[in-house]
Amino acid sequence: MATHTLPRWLPAVNRLVRLLQRLGLQLGTIHVLTVPGRASGEPRPTPVSPLTVGGRRYVIAALPRSDWARNVRAAGTGELAYGRRRRRVTLTEITDPGLRRTVVRAFPTEVPHGVPFFVRLGLVKAGDPDEFAAIADRVTVFELRDA
Repeated sequence: MATHTLPRWLPAVNRLVRLLQRLGLQLGTIHVLTVPGRASGEPRPTPVSPLTVGGRRYVIAALPRSDWARNVRAAGTGELAYGRRRRRVTLTEITDPGLRRTVVRAFPTEVPHGVPFFVRLGLVKAGDPDEFAAIADRVTVFELRDA
């Protein structure tokens, strides 16, 4: 079982995803979320896979203390890019446990290619919806809204 740390290859893959997005390629559900760094104020892009639940859009931070999640908490706004389309968004952390559980439960159905990442981090074993719902208190969920 993995140890809740990011794989060493992730920074290189994230750079490749950002490059492909800048070139206008749309990569499945993967978007690039750019928020200001909490200390530097410099733009900090990270690939995310938004999912829609009950007509609202969310992103999940598998590691709540990751830099991108901490930057989102500090900024509350950012830019979401998909291919060459960009839009300003606000991000609000979901604190309601029931809503967080509902959103996280939907992840393996809405973003199936993201399940192996959660498995690698050791958060889930197989990735079924009930298993995801059980980790809802260990991940962070942000609601995305157009700014």
